[in-house]
Amino acid sequence: MTLVGGGPGEWDLLTIRGLRALQAADVILTDHLGPAEQLAEFVDVGGKEIIDVAKLPYGKQVAQERINQLLVEHALGGRKVVRLKGGDPYVFGRGYEELAACDAAGVTCTVVPGVTSAISVPAAAGIPVTERGVNHAFTVVSGHLPPGHPKSLVDWGALARTGGTIVVVMGVRNVRAIAQSLVDAGLAASTPAAAVQDGETARQKVVGGTLGSLADDMERAGISSPAVYVIGEVAARARA
Repeated sequence: MTLVGGGPGEWDLLTIRGLRALQAADVILTDHLGPAEQLAEFVDVGGKEIIDVAKLPYGKQVAQERINQLLVEHALGGRKVVRLKGGDPYVFGRGYEELAACDAAGVTCTVVPGVTSAISVPAAAGIPVTERGVNHAFTVVSGHLPPGHPKSLVDWGALARTGGTIVVVMGVRNVRAIAQSLVDAGLAASTPAAAVQDGETARQKVVGGTLGSLADDMERAGISSPAVYVIGEVAARARA
């Protein structure tokens, strides 16, 4: 079994190693992100079984246990299996859970890393997550749970004090609560902020402003998932 990171958007951000794995596959289990919709443009899908196991934000959900089961069943059946995921499978992609399930079943799993949206999507909008003389650190954080949620593992107060760039993925729904939490913890409301939707695709949309206005700016611009937003001085580099 091969776990492939497909990159953040258009298919040509896929690595050559990932492309070769897809070409050789008998079965491909796809997410909705990355190049899944474009498979037929770069892979001869004739004779391949394509299985949609997408987890749509607040929509269709294929249980992770079912995904793991499908990977193992097809691999143990002697078929060449590729799990195609958007971005990088180890950056909030649950890739390790799938590798662990394969290991437990005695299935050998190879990981092909991908270009992560946490860095590449801001770059597509002209935003460097680090810039010499501006910041020396950046933090990538999941915003799928709001600040204060009992299952949240994020210390938003600590992030507000780091002085580095904050990159939030999967955080559109909770942007207002996240921004307020950071301001309450001492990060200036005037801190530059920008959001990028559908980065590295023809549908890319960028909105820039400040931390204090970010939620309203995103709402006015109709920003929806998938989107990444950046908070910090580098966000001022955003261009539409």
